[in-house]
Amino acid sequence: MGELDNLLQRNRDWAERVSRDDPGFFHRLSTQQTPRYLWIGCSDSRVPANQILGLDPGEVFVHRNIANVMSHGDLNALSVIQFAVDILKVEHILLVGHYGCGGVHAAMTGTRLGLADNWLRHVGDLTKKHAPLLASVSDPSLRHARMCELNAIEQAFNVCETTVVQDAWARGQRLTVHGWVYALGDGRVRELSMDVSAPEALAPAYARAVAEVADVAARGRRDD
Repeated sequence: MGELDNLLQRNRDWAERVSRDDPGFFHRLSTQQTPRYLWIGCSDSRVPANQILGLDPGEVFVHRNIANVMSHGDLNALSVIQFAVDILKVEHILLVGHYGCGGVHAAMTGTRLGLADNWLRHVGDLTKKHAPLLASVSDPSLRHARMCELNAIEQAFNVCETTVVQDAWARGQRLTVHGWVYALGDGRVRELSMDVSAPEALAPAYARAVAEVADVAARGRRDD
């Protein structure tokens, strides 16, 4: 059996197992999509949104790219956010980075990856913005962890500033943006105090979240 044949067999085994455990599962899944959450995360194969959150297919809308970047020029990401907010009416947007992110590491060290270097310029700009904070961390692995946190916070900030989210808040739609980071080492998500439900809450939440990262950097470590 070839590699692809093996994948197809695994799919059949999974479908049969799900149907056996919950006979109505695929019918429900095919007739509706009503997620409450939009996950914007990294393309890293070790960070599967549904499994991390313990949710079934159909319960979380997902967008992923290298280093979980939210660029205001990225029509793909903006279209996903618009569909999730305006059509699906999600109540939470989860911007989730992860410790050990190769994209963040490349941006920090100047490692050339190819075409992706241009995309990671967004993260590289953040390393310059937060250079004093990062310079205060002597251990390279901890410095990388702090940058993974800062990147998640900054990208969550960018989500909040999109016209889609701003318009949703203006019309009174219930919507909260969260900045999180996921730890590959134990499978747990860490909150970063970046939780925003209204335009006026954005600046205070951002300042608080960055201050917490700075405090962690001064104390020496946080889960990574």
